Amino acid sequence: MLALHPVGSTIKSSRMTSRRDIFHLLNPLDRFGVDSNYLFPVHVPVITTRGERTLLPRYYFAGPGTRSSFIRVGIFAGIHGDEEAGVHAALQFLEAIARNPEKVRGYEFFVYPICNPTGFEDGTRCSRTGLDLNREFWRGSMETEVQILERQLQNLRFDGIVSLHADDTSVGLYGFVKGHELTRHVLEPALARAERVLPRNYDKNIDNFSAQSGVIFEGYAGILSAPMEQHPKPFEIVFETP
Repeated sequence: MLALHPVGSTIKSSRMTSRRDIFHLLNPLDRFGVDSNYLFPVHVPVITTRGERTLLPRYYFAGPGTRSSFIRVGIFAGIHGDEEAGVHAALQFLEAIARNPEKVRGYEFFVYPICNPTGFEDGTRCSRTGLDLNREFWRGSMETEVQILERQLQNLRFDGIVSLHADDTSVGLYGFVKGHELTRHVLEPALARAERVLPRNYDKNIDNFSAQSGVIFEGYAGILSAPMEQHPKPFEIVFETP
């Protein structure tokens, strides 16, 4: 298992500033990527529907191995701007694998740590337009961030998609699964490993859905997900921390 550095080692917590500053948060990892043979910052400039200029952070990591046979995984965090834990987890994960790339031989990762940049800056669930971006996907949304992410999902055709969230109403860890029928067997060991640090939510009803040992097989419409037409289906996990 990869050892993640505590927040504040190399990746600085955005709470250290009076305002959530995306550039300040990303700068240590961006500088780390300059000398890395595996990690590449490839951020996307964004002009929002309000005409504001911001940045949708994106990192590409290609592990050792033959790229023609790589397993391609997309990791998405910060689609709700007030859920900061997933943002830091994504950045720390990138730092950890960049320091020890042999741990992820045969994998490539596209990591989007802040999918809702204006919401993250403001510390709000919704973007600055007042919309919950995680209810906008594949519905003809006019939101620039959603359109960019939809194009990424269409063009890259991920083998696996992991969305990181935090739930302030949950007593413990849980997750949603969809896509490939093996998805549950990806989520189960992840929950078991994380349960060494945080409790799992074993309630039979979580977030208004039926659950089995912290696993939910339903979900909300309009969430970040693979295109409907993609075949074969990737595994898709929404991982929720309390």
